Amino acid sequence: MNDSQNLEMKMHAATETLSTQDGPMKLYEAVPGASAVAPRSAVIVIQEGFGVDPYIQSLAHRYAEAGHLAVAPHLFHRTGDPELGYDDPTLAFPHIRALTQEGLLTDAAATLGHIEQSGIPASRVGVIGFSMGGSVVMALSAALALGAGVSFCGGGGGGLTQARLFGLPPLIEVAKGFRTPWLGHFGDLDEYIPIAEVEQLRAAAALSPVDTEVVRYAEAGHDFYCDARPQHLHEKSAVEAWRLTDEFLDHRLRN
Repeated sequence: MNDSQNLEMKMHAATETLSTQDGPMKLYEAVPGASAVAPRSAVIVIQEGFGVDPYIQSLAHRYAEAGHLAVAPHLFHRTGDPELGYDDPTLAFPHIRALTQEGLLTDAAATLGHIEQSGIPASRVGVIGFSMGGSVVMALSAALALGAGVSFCGGGGGGLTQARLFGLPPLIEVAKGFRTPWLGHFGDLDEYIPIAEVEQLRAAAALSPVDTEVVRYAEAGHDFYCDARPQHLHEKSAVEAWRLTDEFLDHRLRN
């Protein structure tokens, strides 16, 4: 049996198209493979600023192989739905600036509606995001009552304390109103997110009515979790962050 056949046994994946108020939106979906039991939980994977690229797709595969229905909505569908590559991060800026709270909630509603068709309630849906996607997860965790939210390196570029990402107040203010239990991962060496701001976020999130946790990694920088960009990966920190994330999602979505 070759690798592709092994992967098919564990999960299968395809790109669907959902209707939204702002037109069609692609949704990458990975479904657990041959099993007598349909998935009882779902994980929404929120893209980085580079689009729903092979790395984001691989994370959907990861969670489908673990038994979740996994989906990744194409949030840049209003601005051409590009896959930008890693060479020039500034190419992402116009697409990120075009995101709005209203648009994100529209896309989340379409995604959750699709998941609900599989019989999975919102209480068993987790949302996990990376860099820009980590900020999106914070916004969604305040707007929606889901099973779990996980942010990796969210709020960079002043978004925690100054910039009004997606038309929102600073994310430290947003965090005070979290409705979804939330876990945040941050590297102490992150050039975009000062440690002092991370600690302010920890204190703000603790004021919300749900369980929250912030974990810092002393040797890690921005994007420390990403094995698709080896120059950023800090393997020891990434292994621990993924372990904690899997435990958090399993506890919140499967119990």
